[in-house]
Amino acid sequence: MNLINKKVTHKRFGMGSIVNHNDSSIEVHFESENKKFVFPDVFGKHLKLHDKSIAHSLEKMIQEKEMERKQEERKKEEEKILYRKRLELRLEHEKLMKNHKLHPESQMVFWCDQEEQNTSFSEWKVFSGEIKSGNNKGKPNKPIRLHQNSAVLLTAVESGKPEKDRRILGVYMVDEGFIGKLCEDGYIPAHSKYRLQLTEQESDQMLFWDYYVNQKFPHKMTWNTGKYRYFDNSWMAQILLDIVSLKSDPTERESAQQFFEHFCKMNQIIEQELPKPNGALKRI
Repeated sequence: MNLINKKVTHKRFGMGSIVNHNDSSIEVHFESENKKFVFPDVFGKHLKLHDKSIAHSLEKMIQEKEMERKQEERKKEEEKILYRKRLELRLEHEKLMKNHKLHPESQMVFWCDQEEQNTSFSEWKVFSGEIKSGNNKGKPNKPIRLHQNSAVLLTAVESGKPEKDRRILGVYMVDEGFIGKLCEDGYIPAHSKYRLQLTEQESDQMLFWDYYVNQKFPHKMTWNTGKYRYFDNSWMAQILLDIVSLKSDPTERESAQQFFEHFCKMNQIIEQELPKPNGALKRI
């Protein structure tokens, strides 16, 4: 837009003509002196163009700039809101980490269907499922007991076989910094180091019900519904210790041993005081 020599009128300085302008400023020659103004802000407030055609084009440009400015303001406001939310989450996270008290049953056993038996180990995470009823129906379950001390046990039972034959497929500690209370998407990611997958032969020797027992019905082995159960911290330690003894490869055995020691440290468990497994299968 060429505004050089275009006639203008200023509320205070009177009539003049434009002698210079760029994207951010405009210079006008008045009878007594030259004045510089902010472009295009000065138009519509203090300065009026005589050329109606150019004035119309300039008005459209000012409107577009105003829209851009408002969009930029909205974007900045949205960024501020997002920053505040992230800050609130971080502070809540730090508070929960600092004030966390060990729950005696903060371990999870997960029922893997056929597809999950593959994805659980390729992606090293599980989905806690959705809420089936109530106001939050359809939203992901929050694994509220899981914390840095928690491990997730992956299990499966072959189609047509009884529940007592449920095998342990693998196990992982939850990711560092994971807090179940703050989990919005229902996914429980694995720790980058502490994760174990059993071979088929090893899995056949690790039956879940050797360790787990329903205290109300100690001889009953049923799962019924749901993708997961919480269970005792010491039972998970028993499982990890037995996995260590299963491993024949020195490197794998060392990894399993490190996992077991880390788990015991996080759950304040002393190996020498750990009782022997006494699950429902052991009581038959």
